[in-house]
Amino acid sequence: MKFSSIILTVLVMTAATQAAAGNTCGTLERSDGFGPFDYTVEKGRPLGVVEEYHLTPSVRQLVRAPDGNPTGAELDYVLRAFPNHHIALQLMIDLAAKEKTAKPLGAKFSVECYFERAVRFAPKDAIVRVLHGVYLTKSGQMQQALSEYKEAEKLEPENAGVLYNLGIFYFKQKNYEKSRNYAKKAYAHGFPLLGLKNMLERAGKWQ
Repeated sequence: MKFSSIILTVLVMTAATQAAAGNTCGTLERSDGFGPFDYTVEKGRPLGVVEEYHLTPSVRQLVRAPDGNPTGAELDYVLRAFPNHHIALQLMIDLAAKEKTAKPLGAKFSVECYFERAVRFAPKDAIVRVLHGVYLTKSGQMQQALSEYKEAEKLEPENAGVLYNLGIFYFKQKNYEKSRNYAKKAYAHGFPLLGLKNMLERAGKWQ
């Protein structure tokens, strides 16, 4: 086999492998043509309709809907219409923890897949990265979590919520100096909750 043919074969195999990996968490296109929409941009009727019928009070409380549909199925609908829906992603994390599983009942994908889809759809959404960091932290994947938090910081270096969550992460790692630095940055940018400051004060690390 000629060298050029070998190179072509390798490239084709690599592309096929990457395509297979990308399809593991499903295509973002919907067969009904409804979406996907960007949660950070779309504030009109599609968001209102989806939240009214699929992000109901019972779903937000992680309780099975009155019609018997599993909470995971309702959140799945929201996240297929709005892959980067921040509230739905957080609820999916909480539901997985409640059910002690990586793939809640009724969900079409694992929690990790929903984040892969969200990042694929909205790679510049810093809050998606933060939420993924939260999930990875809860899963004990600290290095991967830090990578997501730092990516969020790159995207929005002055976002108080991003800075606060980095402070929380470093506090859990007992890196109090970095935790304090991020806490002060977060408060300087107007973050309203004093939880991290209180934690640092109780640890004797707030100066």
